[in-house]
Amino acid sequence: MPELISVPLQSPLGSVFALIWGFLACATGFVYATFRQPLTNLAIELRDRIHTWWWIVALVTIAMALGTSTSILFIAAVSFLAFREFHSVVPIRRADRMILGLAYIAIPIQYYFVWTRWYGMFSIFVPVYAFTLLTAATVFVGETRGFIRANATLHWALILTVYNVSHLAFLTVLPLKQSFAAGGLGLLLFVLVVVQFNDVAQFFWGRLFGRTRIVPSVSPGKTWEGFVGGVVTSVLLAIVIAPRLTPFSSAAAASIGVLLAVCGFLGDVTLSAVKRDLGLKDTGTSLRGHGGILDRLDSLTLAAPIVFHVIRYFYGA
Repeated sequence: MPELISVPLQSPLGSVFALIWGFLACATGFVYATFRQPLTNLAIELRDRIHTWWWIVALVTIAMALGTSTSILFIAAVSFLAFREFHSVVPIRRADRMILGLAYIAIPIQYYFVWTRWYGMFSIFVPVYAFTLLTAATVFVGETRGFIRANATLHWALILTVYNVSHLAFLTVLPLKQSFAAGGLGLLLFVLVVVQFNDVAQFFWGRLFGRTRIVPSVSPGKTWEGFVGGVVTSVLLAIVIAPRLTPFSSAAAASIGVLLAVCGFLGDVTLSAVKRDLGLKDTGTSLRGHGGILDRLDSLTLAAPIVFHVIRYFYGA
């Protein structure tokens, strides 16, 4: 069972949170001082984004300050909201509503395996057992029209928003070869900070220097200049914060920083492709300036499981 351990301000996590809050305050001051009336569309977007970031950072700070248990529950809630949001924009057959209800049951079960540190079941429950049971249930519903698309949509959403995201929670209880001050919460904060800052850096560098589009038909705003700038910035940030939050050497932190930035980009454009397919700009409206939960979570959906297994392989007990 995860222990409920509070995070004092003077701890390694506390010092990194202080840097995050300080950076957010500076960014807020810069935007409000630079963009005055009349506001352009860019200025409105930046102000909305920063306003929402205050709420996001506050919620993450509170969850992690209350300890491992609260952090797991917080990520589980985010998983639930992301899965619900996905199915609020992706059309499903009337016959699949009961199956969708069964899929929701998989969420607390998956996080129960995180809570109990049962890695064996955690790693196979969704891709093996949930896949088998939900597929069988869909067969017994008896509706064959749209069967392939319905199953593909359901299982892909469950993998993306529940299975992949749950790796963030398991970072907090992952047994490691060597102990370090920040513990599992430090690993979680490291991944969150690098991936989310990579998003901000790609946006910033892309706005300043972006010329060459990477996948114009999927995400016209993504450029090679923004991507490279984001990777470089993420690597530098990873090297700076790794000594406080992780057992990584500078070289390892740089390598993981590259991996997080690249996988974060892939997660971002993957969700962009989903939105293009559906003819949507955002997956929701719950986060002002960002869109929905999935719009903010997209980079982590592919980065979390990849980096989790790299850490487990090289540093796991």
